Amino acid sequence: MSISDQITRKLEQHFTLDHLEVLNESDSHNVPRGSESHFRITVVSEIFEGMKRLDRHRQINGLLADELAGPVHALALHPYSPKEWIERGGRIKESPACLGGGAKDH
Repeated sequence: MSISDQITRKLEQHFTLDHLEVLNESDSHNVPRGSESHFRITVVSEIFEGMKRLDRHRQINGLLADELAGPVHALALHPYSPKEWIERGGRIKESPACLGGGAKDH
């Protein structure tokens, strides 16, 4: 099973979802072709209603601890309540461009 499928399965099993998008963005980073190391995850669930942003991230990071301890290097998390998702028009910002895998000299 792919890492993307593992992440999707865990999120689907843990949350009652209004919307879920798990996007492998590894190809936009300085990693070998076919890597599953960088993900953008959008989760819309009623469970996030009234929950602080940091607590939302902690809950998702805790759920995906095995993936974060292994192959996953980076998660861009976008957790919303259904109301927040509607207010955003069902959209999130695009992820920023990769800086090439190392510290960039200025």
